[in-house]
Amino acid sequence: MYVPPWPVVWGLASLGAMKSPNGAARDAAERALTRTADAEARSTMITVTDERARREADRSDDRRRDDALLGPLDGIPVVWKDLFDVAGTVTTCGAASLADDPPARADSALVRRCASLGMVTVGKTNLSEFAFSGLGVNRRFGTPVNPVDPALVPGGSSSGSAVAVALGIAPFAIGTDTSGSVRVPAAFSGCVGYRASRHRYGEHDFRPLSPTLDSVGLLARSVEDVRLLDRLLIGRDGRAPAVRRVVVPSGEWLDACTPAVRSSFESAVEALREGGVDVTVEHVESMAIAQDLFDVHGTIVGADAYDTYGALLSTSADVEPTTARRLARNADAPQSVRPVRSAMGPLRDRFAAELAGAVLLCPTVRHEPPRIDDLLGSDEVYDACNASTLRTTMVLSYLGACGVTVPTLGSTGMLVSAPDGADDVVLAAAAEMERLTRYPSASAARRADAWPS
Repeated sequence: MYVPPWPVVWGLASLGAMKSPNGAARDAAERALTRTADAEARSTMITVTDERARREADRSDDRRRDDALLGPLDGIPVVWKDLFDVAGTVTTCGAASLADDPPARADSALVRRCASLGMVTVGKTNLSEFAFSGLGVNRRFGTPVNPVDPALVPGGSSSGSAVAVALGIAPFAIGTDTSGSVRVPAAFSGCVGYRASRHRYGEHDFRPLSPTLDSVGLLARSVEDVRLLDRLLIGRDGRAPAVRRVVVPSGEWLDACTPAVRSSFESAVEALREGGVDVTVEHVESMAIAQDLFDVHGTIVGADAYDTYGALLSTSADVEPTTARRLARNADAPQSVRPVRSAMGPLRDRFAAELAGAVLLCPTVRHEPPRIDDLLGSDEVYDACNASTLRTTMVLSYLGACGVTVPTLGSTGMLVSAPDGADDVVLAAAAEMERLTRYPSASAARRADAWPS
């Protein structure tokens, strides 16, 4: 009988470790569905697909009995950011204005791909409205509870996706990352978040924020879990040799960090050096030029978001005040960012040339997760904190970088990045860094309780 090689890092050595070898997938699905109802998991899910989860789990168990499993993730639960269509459910984009739309008639392509691997869809996760914020606050569906500290933001926009993994609702979540929307909530919530190179998994058919910069992101409990799902989605072995040269960018990418973030990051760098990794601090001109362009002309994400959703400002649509402010502020961006668009290709080439085969390493976010109450008490504080939260990841998105957030001491993570298309390299490097800097995350106990060995 085929026994799938479940990663031990899940704390789920195999589905056979569940109650019954002949009902293992169903047991896993029921465990996930039970977790969605926990008080701690409130506001994490927008939609729970309990009937579908049980149906898919039962089919997986039938395949197990017939020695016909579809692969190493057959029967494993997965949740989806509510930008992806799941047949029979409304794709809300986290917005009150879309909550009463007709249900999707068919699954998005990536949902179908995971179903073909035997994965079990448990539901749709919460997010910042229209995915247009790095903080994860949502007034319509509630804000997912950060497992590190409920008073803190979970990070966004894939807030529910990161929290679902951190709380043990599912071992995998699939989200999107435009300006940092997977990397940031992974850092704030204590899990691993991977932004894939654009179209690594095919053409996008999820709801867009910025068609120029949107990408798929995977969230899991370890880099090796992410690598396994990635290999299955691309249909080949994506492993690459471990990278031994790492560049830390000098300037604001580290200098502007809070003392606690900087101390945590420097401890991680020291662990890498002790492990034999060559870490150097260098000026990365492409990053500095990109940030200067943003500061003068605005961002492509802001321009694309206005093109996509700006019309809502002139209708009676129920739009959150924070979203409306950002859209209005970007009304002129479609014209003002033309220099930013024209510089993007050359700067991406320059970024790749500057790294010359190395990977980039920096803190994912420059400060700790802010308190929700502090943000809701001041529009100015909210907007400034959103901008600072995304300042590093947004530049790297613009430069086309794929990247992986790896948990460190504290709640900001370290971000391993590489030029567009170097996903195999960045995943291998992140796995090595995870091994050398292994820190138990603040939510590790919760995740171990959810998926026991």
